Amino acid sequence: MSASLADQLEQQLGPAPDREAGRLDVKRVAGIAVVAAAHSGGYAAIGHLLGLLAALPAPAEAGERFWSDLWRSSGTAYLLPATIKAAVLQSLTGEGTALARQILSAVDEMTPPQRVAAGEVIGQALAESDHLPELKTQVIGELWLRDLELTAWHVLHADGRSSDPAGRKAFLEAWTNV
Repeated sequence: MSASLADQLEQQLGPAPDREAGRLDVKRVAGIAVVAAAHSGGYAAIGHLLGLLAALPAPAEAGERFWSDLWRSSGTAYLLPATIKAAVLQSLTGEGTALARQILSAVDEMTPPQRVAAGEVIGQALAESDHLPELKTQVIGELWLRDLELTAWHVLHADGRSSDPAGRKAFLEAWTNV
């Protein structure tokens, strides 16, 4: 469970001793459902981010050439398995902000020619693994990079929204007064 979700549950439902299974009434269960629904967008984005990474060659001997080609073409080590391993493992527990920040740093670090070259490397790997020979590898790779970048943004945006009770209250008030 992410720290922000745990904090929200604590805020909505009270301290941990009050959350024993026998003490959960309908109102508290509904509160848990509301908090979980509020976080579902963030969890979906983290899952999608991991899915995009899973589409690339596994970082084992068979994928070594892909990863070294990606490093050379992109000019950044931020996307290398050894560099993102801890953040990927943390994302599997629902904490995807470190991975999202690292991905956005990697994309931001690339120059336009490096991005095109990285897209070509990624597109070639995806075309081979997804059997999409009718699409240009550069197009596939650029779409993957855009999706990765946008999904990382979604992870960060969802995390910022969920941890700001004052912001949520201001939003509710603003829309209530329309």
